[in-house]
Amino acid sequence: MTSQAPLTYDQAGVNYDLIDPLKVTAQRAAAATASHLTSHGFSEVKASRGESAYVVDVGPFYVASIVECLGTKTLVADEMAKLTGKSFFAGIAQDTIAMAVNDLITVGATPLVVQAYWAAGGSDWFGDAQRAQALVAGWKAACDTCQVAWGGGETPALAGIVEDGRIDLAASCTGLINPKERLSVGDKLGAGDAIVLLASSGIHANGLSLARKLAERLPQGYLTEIEPGLTYGEALLAPTALYSPVTEALWKAGIAPHYCANITGHGWRKLLRHPSALTYRIHTVPPKTAVLEFIQQQAGQDDREAYSTLNMGAGFAIFVKAEDAERTAQVARDCGIQAWVAGTVEAGEKQLLIEPLDIRFSEDDLALR
Repeated sequence: MTSQAPLTYDQAGVNYDLIDPLKVTAQRAAAATASHLTSHGFSEVKASRGESAYVVDVGPFYVASIVECLGTKTLVADEMAKLTGKSFFAGIAQDTIAMAVNDLITVGATPLVVQAYWAAGGSDWFGDAQRAQALVAGWKAACDTCQVAWGGGETPALAGIVEDGRIDLAASCTGLINPKERLSVGDKLGAGDAIVLLASSGIHANGLSLARKLAERLPQGYLTEIEPGLTYGEALLAPTALYSPVTEALWKAGIAPHYCANITGHGWRKLLRHPSALTYRIHTVPPKTAVLEFIQQQAGQDDREAYSTLNMGAGFAIFVKAEDAERTAQVARDCGIQAWVAGTVEAGEKQLLIEPLDIRFSEDDLALR
């Protein structure tokens, strides 16, 4: 453990206590606009409000949509390019698509179309052919993995808004829930269900503000080795896992999740996302990836702080009938994603109990659904 003072996410400049109230206010305002759908002959799935993707009932099937921003991971890629001469933007492209696709599939949707938003600080950003082509190639490769069409996008040069030499990346994704029985907004979630956790590939795209702040403390910064042959910067830039091949394979195998959670911002507290009063009891904790263990140690975080912020080795949670749990984990493994039957859902107080680590999160620890 580092001898320096612990480094928290708040100290890195991200305070969810300030961000979440605005999100709640926005959600309330947004809900008041749902009536506009009726003029088009459609209606919203009200239970999708506050979930990771928004769902509209268009008659024979549901349409789901989501927009997500990558965040600050591009700053790590930029610094590593200066230090190594390599471009990491193919992986950054996958990260951006994963932020949208991994949210969309939580409601049972099959991703169909991805749109790109690449806002640079100036036209010169696009003049770096190696970097720009890596972004394009990585974006297409991630689309191919998820079997989605890349419909188009926007590439503004926003001098004065985006810093010169930087780029802000975002993606939107639209999908279908067809047949309607695939809808997964937690209405079937209940006591007796099993919790299957899917492995993360690293830090993904959450907690990067903390990770970048930590780099300032390291003697060699991003070039600090966290294990032989692997630098801190390289480990941070491992592309985010894409989980849509797993959810598609589950449906083909006849397994319909009762609920799903993309473990991003708020870390494992995301397992409390559904409003039901249920207890989530974790008995098996996946191993931490090397970079997450390194961050926790060097930032001096206890387990509760780390698991409230980072994915800590589990990037996605699937809640299924107990009899489907082992098969769900095997389907994921067959798709190349390690998985564990990690816990159970019980009736009672709304709380998450990570028993091997003696951690308890209550409803008060996650104000935003």
